[in-house]
Parts: sequence; structure tokens; C-alpha cells
Amino acid sequence: MATRGIHHLGVAVENLDEAVATYAQLFGAEVEHRATVPDQGVEAASMRMGSGRVELLSALGDETPVGRFLASRGPGMHHVAYEVEDLRAELRALAEGGAELIDEEPRPGLFGLEVAFLHPDAAHGVLSELVSHG
Repeated sequence: MATRGIHHLGVAVENLDEAVATYAQLFGAEVEHRATVPDQGVEAASMRMGSGRVELLSALGDETPVGRFLASRGPGMHHVAYEVEDLRAELRALAEGGAELIDEEPRPGLFGLEVAFLHPDAAHGVLSELVSHG
């Protein structure tokens, strides 16, 4: 896979407002974007820290993907997102290489990105997201 690098780290949190305040206080992070995405069941804040970012994710309900994650594992590291140039080409190459995909086609993601997820089994137990600016 040809990545441009890590785009962000996704962190599941119980309370988004508290997490935003904590990341600002501890790390000097600033909110880059904040949005609610009902069809994905999340409210998220992209926190910018220098050249890096952390995406804080709060569940809109218990039966959402992040809600189920929080119920089973509690708050913490949710996923690693890798930026790619051509998301569709990367998905094809990964599928041809035998990687288990959650998303076979890109879908609209937060903050205007196209996204697709790889099953955690494809990356030694880590949920991986591929992102592209479209």
C-alpha cells in the first residue's frame, strides 16, 4: 500500500466536550473541525497538534460502531487512519492481496474526506482507515 503517512489517530471517548478540553489543556491541541454524522453514529472533533491530529469520537448511541466499541473496550484508541492518493486503487490492491475489507468502496467520511475501513484482522488487531481527499 502506498500511503502518504498517518492522517490521524482515532480515539473513542465517553464525553466529547470533556475530551476536547483535556486534549487542549494537556497537549495544546486546537479544534480543526467538529461535526455530527448521524449516519455513522458519531460526533467527532479533529484536534490539531502541530503537524499531527487526533480524531476524538463520541457515540450518538449504544448500537453505533463507536457505541459498541465503548461498551466492549471502554474509551481509548479506536483506529489508525492512513492517507492515500487513490483510495479506490488501494482498496483493489488490498483486496487482491487478500486483506479483509470492511468497506469495498469508499464512502463519505468526516470533514469532507473519502474513507474506507480494513478489518482489524488485516492489520494484526488494529482497525485501519484509509482516507483520501477525493
